[in-house]
Amino acid sequence: MNTTTLLVIAKEPVPGRVKTRLTPPFTPVEAAALAEAALADTLAAVAAAPARRRVLVLEGRPGPWLPPGFEVLPQCAGSLDLRLAAAFGACDGPALLIGMDTPQVTPELLSVDWSQYGAWFGPAVDGGFWALGLAVPDPALLRGVPMSVPGTGAAQYERLRAAGLRTGRLPVLRDVDTAEDAGPVAAQAPAGAFAARLAGLTRPVLR
Repeated sequence: MNTTTLLVIAKEPVPGRVKTRLTPPFTPVEAAALAEAALADTLAAVAAAPARRRVLVLEGRPGPWLPPGFEVLPQCAGSLDLRLAAAFGACDGPALLIGMDTPQVTPELLSVDWSQYGAWFGPAVDGGFWALGLAVPDPALLRGVPMSVPGTGAAQYERLRAAGLRTGRLPVLRDVDTAEDAGPVAAQAPAGAFAARLAGLTRPVLR
């Protein structure tokens, strides 16, 4: 039996509240549509990966984009490090957390082996991380890590190293943060909802 809890931390895709760095060139409505598609792809990958639990840690309310088989937990208040820490605190066994910004993620990438590792780490192109896994979910390993800065990934990885955790490395992935990220990410998953939604939006910057 698989013992992993797969966590997805996400925002409800509401115009003006998600993917604001996509505007311009996209409108807030278009940016929210891209966010919804990215979230749908992410949840589909999680649904197809082996797991004991699948948990959406959500700011906002679930919508028709949520597939069956997920528990929904509200995000706690506070900075991102505290929200991530609280997500791990809701787990009682090995847990792997990802965000909604990597719609190119696959079930295979999420099928981690805990037999030789105490942690898993997925670095992002922008210096952050797209995945973090802990065999023993200790919220203290995230509290105080500076988030959304170029050194976030290095700081989080150092926390794992300092804790003496043998850490497996996942491939480097690119987050969708800006319009310039959208095209390369869609090209990595051309059959996904994100690529289809992006293809319907014509912007010179993407050509």
